[in-house]
Amino acid sequence: MSSSDPSTPPGPGARGVGRRRFLGYVLAAPTLVAAAELGRAPGAEAGIPSPEITELADLNDVMTAAALPTSKLITVEVDEDGTVSFALPRAEVGQGITTSTAMLIAEEMDVPLDRVRVTLADARPELMFNQLTGASNTTISTYTPVRVAAAVARGRLLEAAAAQLGTAVTDLTLKAGVITDAVGRSIGIGALSAKAAGIRTEQVSVELKRREEFSVIGKPHNRVDALAAVTGRKKFAMDLDVPGAEPTMVCRPPTINGKVGAVANPDEVRAMPGVSDVVVISTGVAVRAKTFGQCIDAVRALRVSWKPGTAEGKSDETVLRELRAAEPPLGLPSPARSVEGEFTFHFRSNSALEPNCAIADVRSDRAEIWAALKSPIVAQQAIAARLKLPVGAVTVHVTEGGGSFGRKLFFDAALEAAEASRKTGKPVKLMWHRADDSRQGRTHPMATSRVRISYSGDTVLSYKQRHTSVSTDLGHGLGEMFTAMAAKLPVGDIGFSETFFQLTQSMPYDFGANSRLLNETDKGFNTGSMRNVYSPDVTCARELMVDRLAAKTGKDPYAFRRDFLRDDRARAALETVAETGNWGRSMPPGTAQGIALHSEYHATSAVLVEIDCRPETVNRPVRNGVAGPRVTKVVFAVDVGLAVNPRGLEAQMMGCVMDGIALTLTSSLHLRDGHFLEASWDNYFYTRQWNTPPELDIIIMPTSTGKPGGAGELGVAASMAAVACAYGRATGTMPTTFPINHGTLSFEPKPTVPPIPQSPTDGLDHVR
Repeated sequence: MSSSDPSTPPGPGARGVGRRRFLGYVLAAPTLVAAAELGRAPGAEAGIPSPEITELADLNDVMTAAALPTSKLITVEVDEDGTVSFALPRAEVGQGITTSTAMLIAEEMDVPLDRVRVTLADARPELMFNQLTGASNTTISTYTPVRVAAAVARGRLLEAAAAQLGTAVTDLTLKAGVITDAVGRSIGIGALSAKAAGIRTEQVSVELKRREEFSVIGKPHNRVDALAAVTGRKKFAMDLDVPGAEPTMVCRPPTINGKVGAVANPDEVRAMPGVSDVVVISTGVAVRAKTFGQCIDAVRALRVSWKPGTAEGKSDETVLRELRAAEPPLGLPSPARSVEGEFTFHFRSNSALEPNCAIADVRSDRAEIWAALKSPIVAQQAIAARLKLPVGAVTVHVTEGGGSFGRKLFFDAALEAAEASRKTGKPVKLMWHRADDSRQGRTHPMATSRVRISYSGDTVLSYKQRHTSVSTDLGHGLGEMFTAMAAKLPVGDIGFSETFFQLTQSMPYDFGANSRLLNETDKGFNTGSMRNVYSPDVTCARELMVDRLAAKTGKDPYAFRRDFLRDDRARAALETVAETGNWGRSMPPGTAQGIALHSEYHATSAVLVEIDCRPETVNRPVRNGVAGPRVTKVVFAVDVGLAVNPRGLEAQMMGCVMDGIALTLTSSLHLRDGHFLEASWDNYFYTRQWNTPPELDIIIMPTSTGKPGGAGELGVAASMAAVACAYGRATGTMPTTFPINHGTLSFEPKPTVPPIPQSPTDGLDHVR
């Protein structure tokens, strides 16, 4: 397999493979199994200097290159019933990659989409970095390997049909999973599966379809799992019927990462209805019972003395002081004129819609785990080490997940389930409570960002940004990948987080000499690579300062951006939202438009929003919540190069818009005395119906590069920044603290002892 664009000639080492020709394998197997061949890694064209690291290689390029060596281990199999099976080594967590992957296979094999069965692969250590889901990389890194494997299978089926029908391959057509010859004789691909199978593994050459031949790729398709999702038949971890696995929950400390000192009443709790086990594990006290309701009762009844946690006594104010003390200097002020700003971004929860959960069945000599995992190989290794078992004795099944955007890169629930199963000697079905997710789960770290832009007349001389953050935990596979690829990275010998930062941040504007640096401090929090990681904060600060600079120079914010953009794709997206959204239209006082741009992973997005900050809107009553400003309109343009499934891309961007609104206006965690006050979705204010824009227009730009770019995270940063810019223009004051309502606590915090609230009940006994 070669990862180069099929429309461009191969480079050195391509062994004579033509413009759209690729190498693959037919594997020795009873039925037809095909795989791709590895090829050269992607990279920038030689001899083209660039001041931007991400134009040489970005995080997505690194992940794609890291996955290449094991691409031939990913196989497409034709089954005897005429279906095509593919075990995707990525995590489906709602982003729709099982659908887009099925579309790639259906395209190259000319089979109906509903005849392609995409499942999720178990942890496969031999895949190395080819089983890591993140950074909007799945479609980019699998686009060519999956198509090559499917094309190999297609060619083999045609050869088998030619032999059986006694005709030339050139006289055959394959359509809708049926091969037909010139005189009308036909045979289904299922009947050919065994005949097309390889007796021995052999290398073959295949030609992929040209883009103008596509009938599936690039066309809008509903999700292949949509019916199962809306009818409740879709299976998540907690839906699985693993023999003997019973509900299990953990009594957690009142402060972040506290440890168990002593348990005063284990026998008393063990005697409660339905409770079978009470055991101490590394993160708290696990209780196993017949129902989750009984688990909640048991957790609330436990009397535990706790040792201090890793954030003991800390609050928003103390962490902010730490961050400011750790901020890298911006250097001496430029003799030229400049604009400067400092921004604060509070902790935000990375709780998915599906509570953190896992099933474990641990025996003396083996273990089996079921969970939605984006880094299953690392999880398998960590669980094996925790249980003191060989890695080969631990089987990790990857289930579909109900949301993630970074959360499922971490496998803490799987580790806890394994530990609880080992301690109890029984299978467990472990689930976190919503309060656990908010208080002890993963968070987007608190951060500050300082920006200075120097200018002279109509020329921007320099841009400096210094981003300081609570440490982001990258111990889920990305750090190991950076280590493995260190010699090939264009960032020198720097740490994991700084490498991640430099490979994800870019400057879309021609702003002279520009530099961005990251400094991190305080490893006492459970942080994670939340959707878009550093980009929402960094981009929001930058775009607000671009608005300020435009005002200082007397320029329109949209025109200023358009004139300084370095990239034609970004300019086209910006012009599209400005025209579609009627930029500059007359609006009532207290309302305004905002516009922003963000590019990453070979893709770009531009957003125009309208916001209502009038008192009657800001002060409208909302039960147990802060209403605040209302985003009334969003026009969003996205260019991902080639959209495999435009309908799925549209849904992704809708989610990005809601994330951006939340990060700007409403969503944050309040830290007090070593714990977060929020304890569920009822007081963590993600974008709600009352804050969703009545007008939302997602525009997918025409295919620009002919190959996919990153989409999953793309729209968050631009959406957050556009809302912030609109707020600044509507109120006349640039916001500097996010979310803007963080200073207002609109709910009565729930107690930390007991750590979770009582279950709602209808007064009936549902246990039989």
